[in-house]
Amino acid sequence: MKIDFENASFKDFENIPGLDPYAWADLWSEYVDYKTLRGQMNYRFEVQSGCGPVVKLRVPGIERQDFVSLVSNDYLGFTQHPKIKEAAIAGIEKYGSGAGASPAIGGHYDFHAELEMKIARFFKRDAAITFTTGYTANSASIQALLKKEDLAILDMAVHASVQEGCLLTNTKSFPHNDMEALERILKNSKDTYRTRMVIIDGVYSQDGDLAPLDRIVELCKHYGAYLMLDDAHGTGVIGKTGRGVIELYDLYKEVDIITGTFSKTFAHIGGYVVASPNLISFLKFQSRQHIFSATATPASICISRAIDLIDEEPQWMDKLHENMNYLKQGFMSLGLKTTDTKSAIVPVLVGNINQNAEICHLLLQAGIYANQINYPAVSRKDARIRMSVMATHEFSQLDKVLNAWEWVIQKTGLVKK
Repeated sequence: MKIDFENASFKDFENIPGLDPYAWADLWSEYVDYKTLRGQMNYRFEVQSGCGPVVKLRVPGIERQDFVSLVSNDYLGFTQHPKIKEAAIAGIEKYGSGAGASPAIGGHYDFHAELEMKIARFFKRDAAITFTTGYTANSASIQALLKKEDLAILDMAVHASVQEGCLLTNTKSFPHNDMEALERILKNSKDTYRTRMVIIDGVYSQDGDLAPLDRIVELCKHYGAYLMLDDAHGTGVIGKTGRGVIELYDLYKEVDIITGTFSKTFAHIGGYVVASPNLISFLKFQSRQHIFSATATPASICISRAIDLIDEEPQWMDKLHENMNYLKQGFMSLGLKTTDTKSAIVPVLVGNINQNAEICHLLLQAGIYANQINYPAVSRKDARIRMSVMATHEFSQLDKVLNAWEWVIQKTGLVKK
């Protein structure tokens, strides 16, 4: 089996005809070596410091250690907040290092119950369930709710966790934020499936743009479909008090299911589903990844503290928005092509997968740690460098980012006069 390594993507190695998994792994190793020799395998670098605006990083072939980091979704910088660290340490001191069991048979502690109630109230609702990752909050809940008689209607840009959750049901997808296409699917699928659920993101992880939630709610109501909203990247960033896109449109009661993660704004790890009390009760005993997984460790007590801090210390959101605007305006002044981002996710569109890898490596040489995003995370023509802004970035650090991009432009001719 021959694969064109120059133009290949990770997806080309998912299922190679005529080869078994060991042969896949051998071919994959050849590909990794090929890309590494060319400075194009810019993944899984070893971080040697805590999550922050500057990290210590080990990059083969580059002597520097300190890099301005634009790879973290710790948008408010809460992973380093002393009050959150204190809460995590206190949780371990009181309960130990682990929960010891799954939730139904001994692993459901009072701090889990408090967190479920707190995240539900954060979104002005009455019930929630938590998962050990945000990924499984999506995949597990969808698998429990939608079966072969049902239909999931997906924005094409939804997260991989949603796509995995839909493996047990029927799916139809509509082009990103295309309301005419969504309405056409809703109209044509009427009376064909037992349950229809539209599943969207609030903030989309690759473009950083927002869902037109008001129009989507209107269409779901009109055509009798449920609506599930994953606002992992909007919570703590969008809305007057950080409740995300649902707050921006003031549609708290109109979204049937709200999902998200604790690994971004809330400074830890885990996920949640917020919905009606009866639906949450059902998920607590029918979601396999919840009922058969050990629960979150006592360190997760810090999440409850992070939820409080969003309201107690709004200055972090204010500083985040200052930084977002500063970086976006800087990119515009350099003539770089970006998206209609309204969030802390700021991509620079490159287009060519190999040039994208080259630019990522040049940024590393300049002391900037950013993510190269290629197919299948985005379409083949939309390769990009994705950067995430944090409230704890200083303008001087963002200036270093802009200076590095100016140097990249000179080296690569990325911006055409």
